[in-house]
Amino acid sequence: MELDVIIKTISKYWPMFLRGAGVTLLISIIGTTIGFIIGLLIGIIRTIPMPEKGVKKSILKIINRILSIYIEVFRGTPMIVQAMVIYYGSKKAFNIDMSPLFAGIFIVSINTGAYMAEIVRGGIVSIDNGQFEAAYAIGMSHFQTMTNIVLPQAIRNILPAIGNEFVINIKDTSVLNVIAVTELYFQTKSVSGINYKYFETFFIASAIYLVMTYTVTRILRYIERKLDGPENYIMYANQMQVETPEDALRREQKIKGNH
Repeated sequence: MELDVIIKTISKYWPMFLRGAGVTLLISIIGTTIGFIIGLLIGIIRTIPMPEKGVKKSILKIINRILSIYIEVFRGTPMIVQAMVIYYGSKKAFNIDMSPLFAGIFIVSINTGAYMAEIVRGGIVSIDNGQFEAAYAIGMSHFQTMTNIVLPQAIRNILPAIGNEFVINIKDTSVLNVIAVTELYFQTKSVSGINYKYFETFFIASAIYLVMTYTVTRILRYIERKLDGPENYIMYANQMQVETPEDALRREQKIKGNH
């Protein structure tokens, strides 16, 4: 590998790399966001307490069965196959002509939704049952219990898994080149077809992928720390105040002085 070849490739083809990285981030951000919303709705529906009998029970069982099939299908098949089936199948079966970019966002969204549904459901199930029972005891509906009590805790618990899914989507958008989505891998393949410097060109692409995933990981960890709040605090009546190192030192000196 020659450093001057890498530098020349970057200087000559940087607009193509930049466009590819932009499309990759666009699809990943929108797809992960929509997928999270889909997963959130499915997670809430699949945790609704099953009625003992009646029409509501039958309807809920049918809905749960349909959602289970959706989850199993999209978790059990590769995204590259889903892309081919949805992009070409929609045109053949329903005469729907989607643009490659729209198709890419749609595919990533529904694929992510299937994984997010199980992630959200796991986060909801992890919350202590006593909180559900207390909410139902004071007359809260399932939706009110979720929005006011359960989901704020569950989302914090599953935030690392959501971040991991985002990182996976950044990398997995490379399979969308099979339907001509001009993401980073597609642009890299185009550049390597022009200059015939395959190793150097894909080395540049791998560095760009690494920068994107590392940046996203750092941002998400920062958000996690912010949600966790201060590590050290002391309680005064019903208020929480942060204990600085100076306060801790004075407190220790006061205790020693009393002894």
